[in-house]
Amino acid sequence: MRIEAENFEKYLDLVPEERKVPLLNLRNCIIENLPEGFEEGPGYGMIGYSIPHSIYPDGYHCTPELPLPFAGFASQKNFIALYHMGIYADPKLLQWFIEEYPKHSKSKLDMGKSCIRFKKMSDIPYQLIGELMKKITVEKYIEIYETNYKKKK
Repeated sequence: MRIEAENFEKYLDLVPEERKVPLLNLRNCIIENLPEGFEEGPGYGMIGYSIPHSIYPDGYHCTPELPLPFAGFASQKNFIALYHMGIYADPKLLQWFIEEYPKHSKSKLDMGKSCIRFKKMSDIPYQLIGELMKKITVEKYIEIYETNYKKKK
């Protein structure tokens, strides 16, 4: 279920009622803990957090006119998803997250490469997500991105 909206408020208007409070809490958790320099905005049918062109003019290598994506969240058909490129790109951060997750949630960790799925809204580990957001600065993410993904010229 892809939701296209120009900002969070309009996105929230389009999600099922039972998802509104968890999404609002997730957004607040991210915003309160996100290092300076990341910017919130719509993208890929979700609410995303990226490094704007004013900081990283090259943009995303696959689509340079877009800012460099870092994280995002979405209301999907059967779950809320949190996407975090840091856990995809940094094996140490991924390992930390996997080890910490059971300390913060009763649910089994359900994740793909950068996607963490929450089927039970009551089991979203907001404190852990806040800690995760603090782990990578804009500068560190640019370094990881350029080392691992950006095509060399």
